[in-house]
Order: sequence, then structure tokens, then C-alpha cells
Amino acid sequence: MDKQTFEAEAERLLAAARDGGVTLRLIGALAFQRRCPRFAHLQERLGRRYTDIDFAGYGREASGIRHLLSSLGFREDSGIYVESEGSRLVFNHPETGLHLDVFLDKLEFSHTISWNGRLEVDDETVPLAEMLLGKMQIVEINEKDIIDTIILLLEHPLAERDGDAINIGHVARLLSRDWGLWRTVTMNLRKVADMADRYEQVPPEERERLRGRVDEALARIEAEPKGRRWRLRARVGDRKKWYRDVGELGPQVHQGR
Repeated sequence: MDKQTFEAEAERLLAAARDGGVTLRLIGALAFQRRCPRFAHLQERLGRRYTDIDFAGYGREASGIRHLLSSLGFREDSGIYVESEGSRLVFNHPETGLHLDVFLDKLEFSHTISWNGRLEVDDETVPLAEMLLGKMQIVEINEKDIIDTIILLLEHPLAERDGDAINIGHVARLLSRDWGLWRTVTMNLRKVADMADRYEQVPPEERERLRGRVDEALARIEAEPKGRRWRLRARVGDRKKWYRDVGELGPQVHQGR
């Protein structure tokens, strides 16, 4: 499928979910394309390609999601729902070959990012804060995660609110309760700033703005008061593993990124 076909299908599925009263929100590359209209062109210029469509949803709506997508011609791989203990639905379209992933209640890779009470923030995608966390929580981060994070940070300011800004206050509060997540996210934010200089497609002034936004994010994260549990875990530091290997989630886990 070409880029336009993926985008049109994502639009069709979002509209069907709204009409059917089902909560589905885009995550992954198509969410970044949708929320970053000024800089989405960098996805293509930097070699980012679509391979499937990923959604976030609520586990309490699993039957409604199944009914909706089956009515649109998709067939469920029901074994995935069982293997994931009810946290993931996978569908394929027999005619188009399109693959859909629906992550229920949370995104689990190196860490766990919960959707609890957050999918109502925006009508089409998970909130910008969760888009950032979804990328930055991956210890073995790859280039496509870096690219998506670059366009997100170029497009949107940091603020203490949701909507058209990245709610860095929400991010900082989550990280202040989990040293392991803090360790991974701060490590990856620094990688984003370091790698930006490798992309000549990003003008020098934009790279400078990106580095400034990373510095701003790190400063806000560090300023958030940390709890006793966080401080105790920080004393141990890297001597103890602080993240989950993606392989621990099973051989069929899809990188919904």
C-alpha cells in the first residue's frame, strides 16, 4: 500500500469508530503524521514508511472493537488476544492484506504506558504526551522512533496541559514515580538531541530548536519532586536491570511503533 492509501484507511476506520461509539485512537507513525502536519513530510524524507495501522483502545470495549472491525471486513487473529492476556487485538484484511493492531488499556514494551482515562483527551490519537512516552520508553530504540520523536518535538511546544501541546507535566509526574521509566526516557531524549545532527534534511535552525526543546523537557522532568521509592531505586541505578526485554512479551509481539 502507498502512503495515501494508509492515511485514507486510517481516516475511514476512525470515522467508523466514531459512528459506532467505539473508542479507537491512532498510535504509531500515522498518529505522528496526523498530529504533526508541518513536519510530517520529514517522515518520508528521512525514510519513514508505513507498514500497518496501530490503535489504542479500552479493554472494556473489546467486544465492540471486534464487532466493528469484523463488519469492515477484517479477520481477527484470536490467539493473540489470549496470549496477550487480553491486552492486544490483531486483525488482518483478507483482500487488502492490511494489518491492524489494537493495544488495550496500555502499551507494553520496555515499560508500560497506561491509557487509563487518557483516550478522551483527543478524538483521533492518543495524547501528545503518550505519543512521546510511547517512543521514549523503548530501551532498544531504533531510527524510526527517533524520526517520529523529532517531528513531534519540532511541531509541538511543551506545556502543563494537553491539546496542542506536549503535557510535559504529566510526563514528569509519571517519571517521578518510576525510576526505571525515568532512566529510559531521559536517556532516549538525549539520544534524540544527539542524533538530530545526522539528518541534513532538518535545517540547522530546526535542529537547534529541537535541542532546546529536549533541554526544556529534561529540566522539567528533573524539577519534579521524586518520591521515596524513586530515590531508593535510584541508589541501585544501572546495577540492576530496570526495563523489560521486548522478547519477554512473546515471539509474536508486534512493534506497534
